[in-house]
Amino acid sequence: MSLVPSLFGGRRTNVFDPFSLDLWDPFDGLLSSAVANVPPSARETAALANLRIDWKETPEAHVFHADLPGLKKEEVKVEVEEGRILQISGERSKEQEEKNDKWHRIERSSGKFLRRFRLPENAKLDQVKASMENGVLTVTVPKEEEKKPEVKPIEISG
Repeated sequence: MSLVPSLFGGRRTNVFDPFSLDLWDPFDGLLSSAVANVPPSARETAALANLRIDWKETPEAHVFHADLPGLKKEEVKVEVEEGRILQISGERSKEQEEKNDKWHRIERSSGKFLRRFRLPENAKLDQVKASMENGVLTVTVPKEEEKKPEVKPIEISG
């Protein structure tokens, strides 16, 4: 029983024990009720959009960097499809829940992810390389050298 009545929703707290304080969280229950109303397909879409990728172009190549913390290279697929489409996909498995576990927050996404990029005409599709280090996938797509127009000097007579 509390010596001081709670101001927030009738919660009780023991003022002499700092570890028993119930702090008011204005967002408490908001996420779980909001997620409960979202269909599973929309949650998967959120996981798809959650894959962050940087794409830079250097004089030699197009370089993609994707943050994939906690994934192994066996859980990620990099493919080049017809039409010069680079596809990065995979799946992050959900952590196994034990019956005695009590979750306080679930903020990391799980599920399938997929990103597709149309590569430019100068991409060498047969020389694409991918590597993964410290949770960062790097895909390098070399570029064809720019063909400089051949200039033929014309001799002027007379």
